[in-house]
Amino acid sequence: MPLPVPATTTTTTLLVIAKAPLPGRVKTRLTPPFTPHEAARLAEAALVDSLHAVAATPARRRVLVLDGAPGPWLPADFEVVPQCTGGLDERLAAAFAGCSGPALLIGMDTPQVTPDLLTVDFADCDACFGPADDGGFWALGLADPDPRLLRGVPMSTPTTGAVQRARLVAAGLRVRDLPRLRDVDTAADALAVADAAPHGRFAAELARLGAVAGR
Repeated sequence: MPLPVPATTTTTTLLVIAKAPLPGRVKTRLTPPFTPHEAARLAEAALVDSLHAVAATPARRRVLVLDGAPGPWLPADFEVVPQCTGGLDERLAAAFAGCSGPALLIGMDTPQVTPDLLTVDFADCDACFGPADDGGFWALGLADPDPRLLRGVPMSTPTTGAVQRARLVAAGLRVRDLPRLRDVDTAADALAVADAAPHGRFAAELARLGAVAGR
């Protein structure tokens, strides 16, 4: 009898959940010191870096789960599906519900993400969890996507990550922790993330806006 094939990245769906980078709708905590237009430019740069990292990672499918309309920033070979209505927990749950096999989901707030970080293997775990410095999480991977694992988890709180990880453990899943990353929410976050990934579009856009010079 043949052995089962491990669920490696090449059999995994990579999901990016994001908002279209429009002024006044994204990165509002960057305003001030940035204007809404500048915050949207930083959001677009962060999204582009994230999408390019996903594009460079072997995967079965690459899906952008989008609130809004795609723009010229979208690389080729991505499926685009609209976000459902409801809270963030419902939108994340719906994103996983559209997957028929292993899936790894990230957001648009960690432009320092790399293909190496996204190369996951579910051979010896049921879930991958990437904690964020603000208490949330930047990545969640499920070998067997079950929307019930996300519904009801309080989002955007200092304990979101702890509650979500505890939900996975309580379901009997073997959880592998990914490296901790910092989300871009504030101007201080933006500077730190640009320092961590100085060659990306996000860092270049931040430098162009004069933030690195001490704005």
